[in-house]
Amino acid sequence: MISRRNIRVKVMQLLYMIEAADNPVAFKKPVDELQKQLDKSRELFVYLLYFLTEVARYAETNAQKRASRNLPTEEDLNVNIKIAGNEFLWQILENESFKKAVETDLPSKLLDKDLVKKIYEDLTNTEKYKEYISQEGREKAKEKEIIKLIFTQLMLPNELFIAHLEELFNNWDDDADMMDQLMQNYIQKPSSYNLQEMLSPEKWGFAKSLLTTTLEKKDYCMELIKPKLKNWDSERIAQLDMVLMRMGVCELLYFETIPTKVTINEYIDLAKDYSTPQSGQFVNGILDNIHKEMLEAGKIHKVSFKK
Repeated sequence: MISRRNIRVKVMQLLYMIEAADNPVAFKKPVDELQKQLDKSRELFVYLLYFLTEVARYAETNAQKRASRNLPTEEDLNVNIKIAGNEFLWQILENESFKKAVETDLPSKLLDKDLVKKIYEDLTNTEKYKEYISQEGREKAKEKEIIKLIFTQLMLPNELFIAHLEELFNNWDDDADMMDQLMQNYIQKPSSYNLQEMLSPEKWGFAKSLLTTTLEKKDYCMELIKPKLKNWDSERIAQLDMVLMRMGVCELLYFETIPTKVTINEYIDLAKDYSTPQSGQFVNGILDNIHKEMLEAGKIHKVSFKK
């Protein structure tokens, strides 16, 4: 499932696009745009998962092709197809949510079969794969490990595959880190994922509120931020840093169930990961300053669920 951090990233990206847009009318309905962006992310994830399963299943296709040659060798007639029966692979394939996603999203129409073949061949040349097919029986950990290897060591580092994704999904660059995290989580526990609803109602509520609050409270947030800039020229500060600080201030003031420490740490990390090398320290200083001031003024009220 998409995490709150993922949500913050998507809201940050949309707010940045709105700020940078020459034509504000293009984002007249920001909540609808956010939903559209999240839908694109879901479609991208479904395709990555489908492609992964097709690489593993190609073992059978390869075996059939080699066996049907005019003069098949002994090696052609004895291709190891252990991975095609991988128990974790079939846990994915038989998952009702995955089957429904394949029926509705039709990732098969986007599939580059030559690229599937190429990545499968790369897989068969790895030492991990040779070790996997040489072992009898099926260890649960080993079954997951070989499927994970396809994604992390063969799909993601492959320039042709990345170019393929960029051609199909214009959100790949923005979503790459999130997709990596989602896939790692999915491999750990696929049954916990609903591919039709990767965002729970509670998290969708958080996403909408964070977006609309940051837009509606822009002027007030800037009134709090600007006096803290002191020696900084607000015109020269990275636009993304300003977006992150506004989001952070809104969370501090208007999201009573999120602890202030969590909020500040989240936006420090986002600044480090998505903005300039100095941004983490900069955002930390500003948000911490505003937090202390608002706390003293009695304007920050948090709800604690601890007994």
